[in-house]
Amino acid sequence: MPTYDYKCSQCGHTFDALQKFSDEPLQNCPRCGGLVQRLISGGSGLIFKGSGFYITDYKTKKEKEKPAAAVESN
Repeated sequence: MPTYDYKCSQCGHTFDALQKFSDEPLQNCPRCGGLVQRLISGGSGLIFKGSGFYITDYKTKKEKEKPAAAVESN
């Protein structure tokens, strides 16, 4: 779920909210109850979890050994 940034037009309070893509944008400030506007943000970076992905997870044993053999022949 993405995190959206909001700013209150009445008190200037900025906050973020974790919402589903299908959720309607928030309309009221949690601090003063005023109207809020969803801000455009840079978003978050891509997060990789694991121990190397392509090299350790997707390459076959034959492909892993291939670059080493190519270096030796040069």
